[in-house]
Formats: sequence, structure tokens, C-alpha cells
Amino acid sequence: DRIRRTLGGPLDGTLCEYMVLSQESVVAVPAHLSAEEAATLPCAAVTAWNALLTHGELQAGQTVLVQGSGGVSIFALQFASMLGAQVIATSSRDERLKRMLEMGAASVLNYRKEPHWGKLIQEMTDGWGVDLVVEVAGADSLQQSLQAVRIGGRIILLGVLSAAAAELNIIPVFMKQVRVQGMLVGSRDDFEAMNRAVSLHRLRPTVGQVFELEEAAQALQSMQRGDHFGKICIRIDSDG
Repeated sequence: DRIRRTLGGPLDGTLCEYMVLSQESVVAVPAHLSAEEAATLPCAAVTAWNALLTHGELQAGQTVLVQGSGGVSIFALQFASMLGAQVIATSSRDERLKRMLEMGAASVLNYRKEPHWGKLIQEMTDGWGVDLVVEVAGADSLQQSLQAVRIGGRIILLGVLSAAAAELNIIPVFMKQVRVQGMLVGSRDDFEAMNRAVSLHRLRPTVGQVFELEEAAQALQSMQRGDHFGKICIRIDSDG
């Protein structure tokens, strides 16, 4: 069955008090997490895990570039640091860069202040470049990512936060022998492997804001404005 049956698109999402799911569509939650923390895992966390481990083939000691401070990028920062990789993080806000340093990033840069950040990252890595880019911005930043990645490196393309189309010089793709891999979320096996690691390391997701169910519209507006650091959650009290 090749028809997409993912919740939230094309199927309805999970913004409800009760729902019925197949037992094959759920996994056990790491015991140390709150309900809000657990709710961050199915999409953002699995996507980051899949980008780093399954497609990115990340190894300890390698260097990873993560973009922005949204859910996937913050999970990628946490997972990469947990796995012994060095993380370079970007954001347009200095206060968020400070927080990412506190969370384990080795280096940070403000892409608004440094529009040619690909070249800067080359310099930051002594001309080598990063082993892996978790590309969430899309077409607008892909050219810089191609400059930032090392020869033979990987770019995992999983978002289009800035744009879906732009002029692109593809020469670096073959001159640097870069692997550009598109992906969407991950499998149940990925999810369960990630949960084992989350449990073992007692990792806690970064929940930026929590809204009540009646505040769902405000939550969506906050996400659209980019007010959050990490994940936005909506608390649903099914017990009334």
C-alpha cells in the first residue's frame, strides 16, 4: 500500500481529546518523560534521529550543522551531542544561539549577520567543512549548505521553511561529491530505537511553550511567527 496514511496530512491530526488507533501505530513512551515531552517525539524527534543516524550515518567525532531553533534542529543538536559529534548551530537570534551553546553546540553563528555563512563554516572547520548538514530551510539556504559541507559529505534535506524553489548552482554537488538525501520522518523501528536511546540517556525534549486546548489558534499563530525555541505543545485534558 503506497498511499500515504500519515496523521496530520493527508489524514486528520491529533488535536482531539480521544482517538482510535491501531496498536501497530503506537509505541511505548520513555517512562521519565512528561506527557508534553513525549508528545514532541513522533514527528520532530524521529525526523532528527533518522536524519542523523539512518540517512546521515553519523559517527562520533564528526561535525554536524543544524539550522535554526525549531523542534527538529534542537533534537538534532541534542542527539548529535549525545552521540559524541561536534555541532555547529545557526539562528537569526543571538539569544537563541546562546541557549544552543548552553545545550552543547561547539560553535554558533547568526545567519542574518553572516549571509555567506557557508564560507564562514569552512573557515571555522579549518577549510574542511562539516560532515553532515541537517537542512531544514530549503532552497534559500541550500547553496550555503553546499559550501559548508565537506568533500564527500551529506546534506539531509527535510524541510522548506524558507522556500521550495530558488536558483541553485549544482556544480558543488558533483565537484565535492556531495550526497543530497531527501527524507520524511522515519519508521516505527527508528522510533523505537530512538526511544531506547532517549531512555538510556535520560534525554529531555525542549518544550518551548505549552498552550491549553482552547488556545490552539494562539499556538498555531505562535508557530507561524517563529516565537518558539524547541517544540510547541497543546495540553489536552481528556479527564475534564
